[in-house]
Amino acid sequence: MNNPARFTEEAWAGAAGVDTLIVNIGQLCTVHEPELEAAGPRRRAAMSELGLVAGAALAVGQGRVLATGSEAEVVARLWNGAAIPPGVAVVDAGGRAVIPGFVDPHTHTVFGRTRQDEFERRIKGETYLEIAAAGGGIHASVADTRTRTEADLTRLAVTRLREMQQWGTTTVEIKSGYGLTLADEVKMLRAARSAADQTRMRTVLTCLAAHEIPAEFREDRAAYVRLITEEILPLVAREGLAERCDIFCEPSVFNLEESVVILSRARDLGLRLTIHADELEAFGGAVLAARLGADSADHLIRIDQAGREALRGSGTVAVLLPGTVFTLGLTGYAPAREMVDEGCAVALASDFNPGSCPILAMPLIMAIACTQMRLTPAESLVAATLNAAWAVGRQREAGSLAPGKWADFVILDGDDYRLVPYRAGHNPVASVFLGGQKINA
Repeated sequence: MNNPARFTEEAWAGAAGVDTLIVNIGQLCTVHEPELEAAGPRRRAAMSELGLVAGAALAVGQGRVLATGSEAEVVARLWNGAAIPPGVAVVDAGGRAVIPGFVDPHTHTVFGRTRQDEFERRIKGETYLEIAAAGGGIHASVADTRTRTEADLTRLAVTRLREMQQWGTTTVEIKSGYGLTLADEVKMLRAARSAADQTRMRTVLTCLAAHEIPAEFREDRAAYVRLITEEILPLVAREGLAERCDIFCEPSVFNLEESVVILSRARDLGLRLTIHADELEAFGGAVLAARLGADSADHLIRIDQAGREALRGSGTVAVLLPGTVFTLGLTGYAPAREMVDEGCAVALASDFNPGSCPILAMPLIMAIACTQMRLTPAESLVAATLNAAWAVGRQREAGSLAPGKWADFVILDGDDYRLVPYRAGHNPVASVFLGGQKINA
């Protein structure tokens, strides 16, 4: 299982800069294979390459990974057989497994009230679209969010981000989209930034003003598209409130023509793109995402062969959200197994939100992906770490324990990464490290 030791150039020059050393790692999953890095997000068989090392050590300096490999080799190379200096903090992993921190590339973490009433209504037979048509769904969250203060939204988001960290997530994407006015979209994005600062969570912020047509614009859709393109997105880009733009591209929400207008404007403003695509029906959202060079196309429950072929031939990552299908009680999941086998770059996300997926635990998302979508445990781990980092443009910093990247990692409570999806519902996290610093007990 052992891979050769990997070092940064600084570590090659000597041990100066090493401030933390994790030792006695029974199984280290670096998810790092240098020969694969230039190829982009992982595809096909590469999604099973975990860079495993037994009896390993992980050296950290100034918040970044300096070296990984067998403990004997790392210690010998860093200190030339001398004792570990007293200034280096040594953490004993106790023979347990270590994996990169999870990257969750699709969430709606900033919201007010929960929607357990809709959960019960779906169980009794109402559909997602029926509930939305009756004023529920996104519209219910919009009405609630508009009454909330930024401080209130921040407080709620802080609690949720801390819970995510307890489940091993160290980088998370957060969308707006429950405001649908200039002031309320800005309020949501500022709340997300403030919550991230308070929790030290690494975040990617996305403007999803095109989440739904608000009630006051139902008779004039074009006016809302103009509000997004002429007011909301320019302000978001100018003030650096988000780095990406998303849109719910479906026949019942924003059509393909409207999606092109909004996404093209966002791209002209310097924002990167992502799309809620082919969730309710095969509508061409994945093809559009690939054509526009989007970071990702997300959901893809109803993706057709044309969409799969478009993603396979592009750098756009397919972000699959099995927790949503699970929560909604649907029978059809996105065709993850086929997509991996055909060469699509597949990632996993929680889609944490108050309506269609109140699940924020990435280990549970991995379990559902394994049992219902037939991903292997190794593929699910790559999809929840490195490929997820590619999906939000953080591949140079997160998603693997490659020398030079952020030292964001999880010490599991067992000695095998496969225990993460195997024990569905169990929190497999013993401790979480962000920038080499432990952030939970």
